[in-house]
Amino acid sequence: MSEFIGAKLALFIGDDLAVILRDDKPEIPWPGHWDLPGGGREGRETPLDCALRETHEELGLVIDPHAVRWGRAFAKGASYDWFFAGHIAREAAAQITFGDEGQRWTLMAPADYAVHPKRIPHFAERIGMYLDEAPGEPFERPPAQGGGR
Repeated sequence: MSEFIGAKLALFIGDDLAVILRDDKPEIPWPGHWDLPGGGREGRETPLDCALRETHEELGLVIDPHAVRWGRAFAKGASYDWFFAGHIAREAAAQITFGDEGQRWTLMAPADYAVHPKRIPHFAERIGMYLDEAPGEPFERPPAQGGGR
């Protein structure tokens, strides 16, 4: 079975998405486009751990895994990546500390992202799938607080 190579998180802060303007370097994928938190897998981390670690590195936010409501794996050649959607309170935006990748971050309405000329099209499609209530897939998350292992 192939392994996953990375994960992204459509992080809704209130009603809007947290998006990151990628660096404008021609050697990277999608230079100068609006991206979502996430990136490549490190070690043996789970898909959700990958997405949450990357979100912490890029936006300085520690996201409760139970805030992630939806996830789905997508084939990428011989491997696959994961795409998640999660929701946190609007007030969390005040706690964002932008990391060292990308030019800046902002909050953007999902409808605006869907038509933005600098969106990443396959991420816009995946956000649309989530918002259209397409079924997700089971994914690993830690037990609820107070639960035993």
